[in-house]
Amino acid sequence: MRIRTLLTSAAAAVLLTATASAQTVGVTDDMIKIGNTSPYSGPASAYGVIGKTHQAYWKAINEAGGLKMGDGKTRKVEIISLDDGYSPPKTVEQIRKLVEQEEVAMTFNTLGTPTNSAIHRYMNAKKVPHVFLATGASKWGHPDKFPWTIGFQPTYDVEGEIYAQYALKNVKDPKIAILFQNDDYGKDYRDGFLRGLGDKKDLVVKMLPYEVTDPTVDAQILEMAASGANIFFNVTIPKFAAQAIKKACEIDWKPLHLLNNVSSSVGATLKPAGLECSKSQGLITAQWLMDPTDPQWADTDGYKAWAAFMNANIPDGDKGDVNYVFAYNASTLLKHVLENCADFSRPGIMGCVANIKDFELPMALPGIKVNTSATDFYPVQQEQLSKFNGEKWELFGELFDASK
Repeated sequence: MRIRTLLTSAAAAVLLTATASAQTVGVTDDMIKIGNTSPYSGPASAYGVIGKTHQAYWKAINEAGGLKMGDGKTRKVEIISLDDGYSPPKTVEQIRKLVEQEEVAMTFNTLGTPTNSAIHRYMNAKKVPHVFLATGASKWGHPDKFPWTIGFQPTYDVEGEIYAQYALKNVKDPKIAILFQNDDYGKDYRDGFLRGLGDKKDLVVKMLPYEVTDPTVDAQILEMAASGANIFFNVTIPKFAAQAIKKACEIDWKPLHLLNNVSSSVGATLKPAGLECSKSQGLITAQWLMDPTDPQWADTDGYKAWAAFMNANIPDGDKGDVNYVFAYNASTLLKHVLENCADFSRPGIMGCVANIKDFELPMALPGIKVNTSATDFYPVQQEQLSKFNGEKWELFGELFDASK
């Protein structure tokens, strides 16, 4: 009996060790492995700087000795960032590689609505933390159905509502044209805008989609201008946003031009479109990040830290491109989570991600704080409208808080 008991105890010990090992996939006493997918190629390659910034951020921390984490151990953070070309099938391939071959502890800031949609169910079936997604689709905030996926930035649908309400208040006899990317990203913005119109949806006189495989959106711009619309809601990624701004300028179509936040970068969108064209269009967007081209932020601690990081680690990066700011904020948030997390099992990581209280991102607008809980998977829920003056964005109005 004693021999049998000893054997049983030994078997139990092996089982417990195996379970613990399975629960701490991608984590050792001196390293944590994190996966990322970014579009370093393809139609959304302007966003590739986000993945590059994450790699530079964690390389700098690792070279300084690593990060002391909430369990008292100092670890290096290995970021494995793979190119998915903004192609959902490629995203699936790369994520499977990260999860099944590289055995990452989690994925972080994977970019794009259609691409993340392609891996949404897979990540939850595998019970792998799928955290701080670089997309504002509203679907990422449903812990009851998808407890392993959490977003990061303000949601597209709420942003769309803000634009609709502003347009109705500020344009006489409104006639609205909407250009949207024909996927979950574009439809989320579109549906939020339509919801914001309430019972005035018939004010939309033209609504046209485009595909990410299209060479240009020139034909759509011509058709919308011909509709007589005096409000243009431009729901596009940077490549097509620049085309739309430039074409509207060329044909002298000057509606109230509402540009979705994800394409508001001066460096990635407005400069390629031409700053004079961008100014003449009177662009309006909703912001939650500090615009790095706006001198009012130059003396803030957040801007100084970001600029020093850029100078030291990405010296050739365009400081007019807000995508560097976006990525810096996201990595800073991940750093905060790791520093305050004592349980690095996959369930433990999700528990830490869902327990953020009033964290201030270094390059977010004043008053914006990150909060999450087991029932609230929308980390950032505040935005403010701004207008482009030919050089930079100028904030106006009050901070809109979707959490209230």
